[in-house]
Amino acid sequence: MITHLLTRIDLQMNTFSKGQKRIASYIEEHYDKAAFMTASKLGETVGVSESTVVRFATEIGYDGYPKLQKAMQEMIRDKLTSVQRIEVTSTRIGEDDVLTSILNQDIDKIRRTLDETDHEDFKKAVKSIVNAKTIYIFGVRSTASLAQFLGYYLQLMFDNVRIITTTSHNQTYEQMFRISKDDVLIGISFPRYSNMAVDAMRFARDRGADVIAITDSMISPLVANADQVLLARSDMASIVDSLVAPLSLINALIVAAVLERKDEVSETFRQLEEVWNSQEIYANRSDVIKKDLEVAVSENEE
Repeated sequence: MITHLLTRIDLQMNTFSKGQKRIASYIEEHYDKAAFMTASKLGETVGVSESTVVRFATEIGYDGYPKLQKAMQEMIRDKLTSVQRIEVTSTRIGEDDVLTSILNQDIDKIRRTLDETDHEDFKKAVKSIVNAKTIYIFGVRSTASLAQFLGYYLQLMFDNVRIITTTSHNQTYEQMFRISKDDVLIGISFPRYSNMAVDAMRFARDRGADVIAITDSMISPLVANADQVLLARSDMASIVDSLVAPLSLINALIVAAVLERKDEVSETFRQLEEVWNSQEIYANRSDVIKKDLEVAVSENEE
């Protein structure tokens, strides 16, 4: 028996009426919003009657609209297990071009992120970051890569950055116990949400620090303890998390921070360039070409 809502919708999509297809498409794209709408409100949103919404719930195998609503809320609370993701991905993509399908979904996530992220919260977050005494960045499991990426560039610009990527309670609090009202914590978590991220943000908030959440929805558990919320869509139904939109958002944060401290950062990078050049950190393309030519000439002479 197929229990997952998105799989039920995908399997029956071709049998739906025009009105039912509008309901189905809205749920697929915005179930985090639809989950808390009444049948009447959902119908009004997509342009169908309340009775059509109720019939739709029955059509896909639920005992009334409340059961459909509960299924959407469970998706938000736990999102998708790995097994459910495989089930949904197999149904949605099937024999289609995987590369085209996945890249198009990522493009859509970036567009939705641009539409949904609060620009005022973004500006406030940048101010908090550049003015903080210490910048703490928290991200674990799949989001550890995002925390490391953000931390890498902020550490090049500032000398007050701490990156926390451990799931250990003890190690997290040991690294955060000095956090205060002069500091900022950037917490990054996407479904399935990390309990440790929620706890770390609550701890920082209780200590008076400014707290920034980078997450996917206003009903994410990170939001409750955040002063600024930066939304980035990551709800691709596949066996891996799509981090393309969150990474684009983080890129924007880094660039905005650079522009806020343009003169200071320019001087820092001028000094870094001198070190990189003197220590030959990066390969010089002309030197590589020159060496290749020398090898080629040597081989021809032999």
